[in-house]
Formats: sequence, C-alpha cells, structure tokens
Amino acid sequence: MVMNTPPPSGATRKQELREEAKRRRFTLSTEEIREMSRAIHRLLLPLLRDARTVMLYVSKPPEVETDALIDALLADGTDVVVPIIEQETRSLRLSYLRDRSALVESTFHVPEPIGSEIPARREAIDCIIVPLVGFDHSGNRLGYGAGYYDRFLAGAGGVPVIGLAFSCQEMVSVPCEPFDRKMDHIVTEREIITCTRAEG
Repeated sequence: MVMNTPPPSGATRKQELREEAKRRRFTLSTEEIREMSRAIHRLLLPLLRDARTVMLYVSKPPEVETDALIDALLADGTDVVVPIIEQETRSLRLSYLRDRSALVESTFHVPEPIGSEIPARREAIDCIIVPLVGFDHSGNRLGYGAGYYDRFLAGAGGVPVIGLAFSCQEMVSVPCEPFDRKMDHIVTEREIITCTRAEG
C-alpha cells in the first residue's frame, strides 16, 4: 500500500529553508563577510538619514557585521538602541548603547550591554534593523526560529523595519504566517529591496 506523504507544514518548510540559508552563509570567508558588510553599510546609511533613534542588532559571526555601522551612527549623533534577550519571557528589552566597549558576550553569544544598560522605550525608535537568516524578494523573513523578533515586531506598529543579509541568503519563497511581519526594506551587498508590507 502506497502512503501519501503530507506536504511539509509552514514551520517544517521554514526550518528546511533556515538550514539551507545557514549553509550558504557558512561558505563565506571572514574577508568576504567583512567586505560585503561594508557594501551593505554604504547602501543602508542613506535610508537612516532622517532617523534620530535606530534600533540595531549587535552582530555575531557569521551575520552581517554591525560594529562599524554602530560606530558610524554614534559618530553622526544618532541614538542607537540595542536589544537584550530575556530568555525567561522569550522577549527583548531595550537599552541605549553609547559605546561598544560596554558590550559583553551574553545569551546565545550575542554581545549585550549587560551591567551598563540605559533603558530605552520602543516609542522612541524611528527605525528597526534586524538580522536575517534567510529572506525572499517579497520581504518575508527567516529568523533563528526562537520568535524573539517576531514577538517584538508584532508590537512595532508603523515603524520601518529593515533586514540585513547577504545575497546568498535569498530564497525563492519563504512561508508567511499571519503573525509574521514583512520587512519594509532588505539590504544586501548588491541592492536595496523595497518590499510591500501586508496591511493589518
């Protein structure tokens, strides 16, 4: 008797795509990541020209690097807010970052300003920049799967959200669920993708 195999669920398909995107990203050398990150910064900075307060992730290998971007924003007088992972509540709390010397390796090896926090309110943020594990051209995002950014972005309202990734992380199509927030822009080393965010 031949059994019909059910199609993969959205979550299963996302995990498959997530692993594929990670494999692609891990093929990049340290120098390639550094050079492509610089190219991404050059494309991104004009998008942030009018933002007074930017929420920005602090990178860990092999993500798009943000150290130089943080320094550039601070030098320009832009307030930088970084997320701090709260595992107990599976949420993000926010802190201003005045200097990268305040960062220490913390949860999931993410640098965070533990011990030097300056609490920030999400209402002060003009733009949110998030890491992408994978993405498609419509603005659908693949994260790491824990849902921290999903929950945070659900309450972001109309604040623009920009995802950063290398072009090799692009997928033909990423499953989108009702709670998923599409990116307003995705910036790779090659281009700025302007996405049409779903209403509601």
